[in-house]
Amino acid sequence: MMMTDEWMRVIDMAEELSEMLLCSEVVKTYQDARDRVYSNTELRKKIIDFTKMKEQYEDVQRFGRYHPDYRVIMKEIRLQKRELDLQDEVAALRLAENDVQDLLDEIGILIGQSVSEAVKVPAGDGTFSNSSCGGGCGSGGSCSCSA
Repeated sequence: MMMTDEWMRVIDMAEELSEMLLCSEVVKTYQDARDRVYSNTELRKKIIDFTKMKEQYEDVQRFGRYHPDYRVIMKEIRLQKRELDLQDEVAALRLAENDVQDLLDEIGILIGQSVSEAVKVPAGDGTFSNSSCGGGCGSGGSCSCSA
């Protein structure tokens, strides 16, 4: 593929969009929340311990109830996750992550709409968004269409 002037303009615009995102209040809030989580040594240790427990959990999942430590690990992972979830810093980080994802989803939809109303854009939740028909044509989504 040859690099044309049009491609160069697209790349320049993408870099400009990236810079605007990095300077946005949403991303700054996310960066601040992330810094608060990872600068807290006690919280960072809990995250490391939880990550190690997740590895054990994944091993247990392969064998299910037949794993000798199934009950112990299942209980421990829930306790550690709950402990992390109850930390104000972690909750703030999750909210900030969701806000950044929402912003990226909105930008993706706007870019997709600029190409065509029929373009489906991947959303942060693993689904696709079709700007012209909320639930997708044939599902009776927001445009009330059905096949």
